[in-house]
Amino acid sequence: MPARPQGERGERRDGGRLAGRGVVVTRPREQADGLAAEIERAGGVVFRFPAIEIEDVPDLGPLLALVDRLEDFGLAIFISPSAVAKAMNLVRLRRGDRAWPARLRVAAIGRGSRRALEQQGFSAVIAPSAHADSEALLDLPELSSVAGQRVLIFRGEGGRELLGDTLRARGADVTYAECYRRGRPSIDCAPLLAAWARGAVHAVTVSSGEGLANLYDMLGKLGQHWLRSTPLFVPHPRLLRSAEQLGIREIRVAGSTDEAVVRALVAYFAGAK
Repeated sequence: MPARPQGERGERRDGGRLAGRGVVVTRPREQADGLAAEIERAGGVVFRFPAIEIEDVPDLGPLLALVDRLEDFGLAIFISPSAVAKAMNLVRLRRGDRAWPARLRVAAIGRGSRRALEQQGFSAVIAPSAHADSEALLDLPELSSVAGQRVLIFRGEGGRELLGDTLRARGADVTYAECYRRGRPSIDCAPLLAAWARGAVHAVTVSSGEGLANLYDMLGKLGQHWLRSTPLFVPHPRLLRSAEQLGIREIRVAGSTDEAVVRALVAYFAGAK
């Protein structure tokens, strides 16, 4: 599937603060719409190039077994919007009218996951207001005293263990519910490389270390050369070192929310004029 540029006419809504700048959005297809819309609203041109593909887990048995006994838990944490979508679809299909236990609180890593939960009908989502990572969630008072609580973490296969390990150290009984897996998409790079060749790509955004590694491998030698010389916007400082090791020369920590990424892009290009 080719990379899909959007807004080639360079819409200049919301003051045109990005003034037709071309920005590569590498989020999974299911998670790219919000950021793409914000970039276009600021006048930018979006090149969608998903570097991660969200896939079903091959064996749903363990996940379904956990869905069947949601009543056993006191807190459910969702790591990503994909975790919300995959888990809640199964919850509704499996449990019907008894979809979600009233006493089971929900928490989310960041705003995207919180919004996804609110769209599912949850009104009291525990989530950090600024940063979107495990550290920020763990800093909230609701997660400071969890001794004796049973916590269910909905996530993709693998991933960081900091959240679960810290909650266990605080006395919680933690169970992981792996509800999706991340793969590398099969995409035709030619349109994106052609855009780079004609000078239409001015920035690249990534949302995870895995996405950055996939992007680098997918682009090939020519694309890697252009990537190394294009400003890269990452969600948190942990990705700085990974990007530096790939030889990327200009890296900006932008945060993980749509609004934060666009603010970082606007600030960067305002300073580049």
